Amino acid sequence: MNQSQDHKIPAPDAAPEYGLEKANILIIACGALAREILDIIRLNDWQHVAVTCLPAKLHNTPQKIPDLLRAKIQEHRNDYQAIFVAYADCGTGGKLDDVVRQEGATRIPGPHCYSFFAGADAFDALAEAELGTFYLTDYLARHFETLILEGMGLRKYPQMRDMLFANYTRLMYLAQTDDPILEDKARQAAQALSLKFDMRRTGYGELADFMTASVNDAPLKQ
Repeated sequence: MNQSQDHKIPAPDAAPEYGLEKANILIIACGALAREILDIIRLNDWQHVAVTCLPAKLHNTPQKIPDLLRAKIQEHRNDYQAIFVAYADCGTGGKLDDVVRQEGATRIPGPHCYSFFAGADAFDALAEAELGTFYLTDYLARHFETLILEGMGLRKYPQMRDMLFANYTRLMYLAQTDDPILEDKARQAAQALSLKFDMRRTGYGELADFMTASVNDAPLKQ
């Protein structure tokens, strides 16, 4: 069953927000995680948890993420009793953690969402088994055309595939849901990049653990 079917899929340039008026705990997230985060909130019936996102397309320009995250935290700091960041480092080279620390927030551990979806130990084993691995999540499988083929210029300049992916040997699809359509999209993505295909079903992984611990440790709404 596809547990995410109740929520719309945000576009890569969208910055969705949910429940900002009625909550006292805020989760600032990457737009690529919005659907999974809302599923976890719904499954736990957390009425006091809100979500605001930065656009997922920032994955292609990670140097912009730290300043935008800082602005989000400062915008909402006085409106909530606790702020958590559902964002991996995402190629910021530690600058995201500098912002989180300076602004007094708490971030989910991990270098990227592949790690916390798979679980840190499992991901390390996958990476060690085959270093030349390109990873997809449900979100990236849905938006592979926009974020990878168009976003990285491969549609316009297909010859760049050999330059950008010369050191990759496989595509690993880390599936959050059991969705044959997404699996087919992921297989097509592997074919487009001339990589062998592999797949692991991860569910929500350590994202769910982080959210549960964060919500349980935060003050309840008065």
